[in-house]
Amino acid sequence: MRFNLFLPALRKPRKGQSPPKTGAVLRSLKVISPAALYSDMEKAKPGLLRRALRFVGATWVYSPLRRLVQAACLVAFLVLFFWVCWPYAARPSVQTEGWPSHYDALRSAREKVDAEIFLAVDPLVSITTVIAGRTWVWSLTAAGVMLALCVFWPRGFCGYICPLGTLIDLFDWAVGKRVKLFRVNGHGWWVHLKYYILAGTMIAAMFGVLVSGFVAAIPVVTRGLQFLIAPLQMGTARGWHQVPPPNAGHWVSIALFAAVLCMGLMKPRFWCRYVCPSGAVFSVFNLGRATERKVESSCINCNKCIEVCPFDAIKDDYTTRTADCTFCQTCGGACPTHAIKFVGRLNAADLKVENDPPTHEVALSRRGFLGGTAAAAAVVLGVRAGLTGSPHAPLVRPPGSVPEAQFLQLCIRCGECFKACPNNVLQPVGLEAGLNSLWTPRVVADWSGCEPSCNNCGQVCPTGAIRALPILEKRYARMGLAVVDATTCLPACGSDSCTTSRTSPDGTQSVSTLCRDECESAGYHAISIEMRHPPDTRIDPETNEPDRPGLPVPVVDPLMCVGCGLCQTRCYKVNVATERLLRESAIVVRAGRVDGQETEDRMRTGSYKAQFDRRQEQKKREEEKKSIDVEYSPF
Repeated sequence: MRFNLFLPALRKPRKGQSPPKTGAVLRSLKVISPAALYSDMEKAKPGLLRRALRFVGATWVYSPLRRLVQAACLVAFLVLFFWVCWPYAARPSVQTEGWPSHYDALRSAREKVDAEIFLAVDPLVSITTVIAGRTWVWSLTAAGVMLALCVFWPRGFCGYICPLGTLIDLFDWAVGKRVKLFRVNGHGWWVHLKYYILAGTMIAAMFGVLVSGFVAAIPVVTRGLQFLIAPLQMGTARGWHQVPPPNAGHWVSIALFAAVLCMGLMKPRFWCRYVCPSGAVFSVFNLGRATERKVESSCINCNKCIEVCPFDAIKDDYTTRTADCTFCQTCGGACPTHAIKFVGRLNAADLKVENDPPTHEVALSRRGFLGGTAAAAAVVLGVRAGLTGSPHAPLVRPPGSVPEAQFLQLCIRCGECFKACPNNVLQPVGLEAGLNSLWTPRVVADWSGCEPSCNNCGQVCPTGAIRALPILEKRYARMGLAVVDATTCLPACGSDSCTTSRTSPDGTQSVSTLCRDECESAGYHAISIEMRHPPDTRIDPETNEPDRPGLPVPVVDPLMCVGCGLCQTRCYKVNVATERLLRESAIVVRAGRVDGQETEDRMRTGSYKAQFDRRQEQKKREEEKKSIDVEYSPF
């Protein structure tokens, strides 16, 4: 059985020979479309379709199906990333259980396919996450399906699906083929570099340190587009004031993405051929392939197949480096004698003699594996020794984040959550927290608060570092606690510039503040106003009244506050950025332990609402016990 899907080179059959048979796909198309589109195989005359493909590019003539699949996958990837993960057109018109859910509803309506599907099918992402986190992640199933398909279509992900590979092809076409200064010839030490990087990545994962997000194919491209192209989309669509300022981590990621593309200046698809550890995973699994590229004895050693192979998968004797072949079939279309076939692994009919001419293959290096192991050990020891940046306060993570240690073992730094987050509440951690936290998401409440109607970050996370929570569950997931600084809070200091007058339904007048108004609008009801007298207030002995009026002080209920940061955003935007009354927000969301109590719900499993109900029930019992103690007190 043949798996040939390439367009065979045109050649006139010899006298007495019949023209070569066309594939089943091509025969089916000929039945339903005009004959003028197709080449005349007997006269070796190209048809309109072949001439049009040659105008687009030579590789389109050799393997047009592969190019069409590549283009479709790239378009699908860009649509998922730039349109599905773009909830900014949402309007608060959809209601779910009484809560507005417009951000969630818009993403759900657009997400016919999981927005993170390309991340899920990158096997290096899933395998290392499972090993580092010592837990199951759903994306491992998707990666397993992709690996199973590649048993019959070896390394098909690299040749047909990977959007990074297609972008590298575009860069090589636009820039790489025009710059010859950095070209390298032959096969040097770099030939097996991808295996050494893979070995180091796997060893680090075994010790609980996840570095695959730095080198895996899909995280590299998603993060590169997030930091390079997404700001342009945000600036042109919503205004440049909506684009957060970049930090050092942004530039490191952009430089890494640019380096991956610029490797094409040395050889076309240099990254895919020699460096990509995701491709190395497929190469290892190629050992169990069921199909294979084979060369028949009619080969005339013309070298055309080697010249067009994008993955350096053809030896000098024109046979196959099976670990590197992606079944792209470009070589089959370029072969003038039709000597190349893609068949079952056991097919041995009329094959070319191997090692003619001699191949001089470069063997895997023990030194390379030792180098990869040493690099992994250095990373692991650095993390274990705490050499991961300067001391810092606990980071405020997205709602539904798992406990911090496991979060760092599961987060692959892909940037998908940043793209799906309305108003850029989530921003990447820079170098200040060290490499172990680089590019992980944190809540920047000075920039914006977490929208009550949005749960997108968990829905697009491919590894479960952020749990995929329903809207109602997400509203009970505590990220931190809003803490009021009474020494800078304007109402607490006697200023009325931050206070507003409120009228309750029964006509009662009360005083409110900007932070409380924002919390009430979001439906959390976690901030109340208490009238407190300054410390130097004196009581008039005759009237028993204080000589100074009370001041409205916002008080945060730690059981109701989820740390969304909306209060901090309002305080910062008005009192710091606009009015310039404060140097920093007087109410700030803190993570970790505040005043001896935990402020976050970082659970791997379980219900956040049930956790909230338990806290409320405990508080109720404590208040009842206190009232009983007061009632029966002898004093």
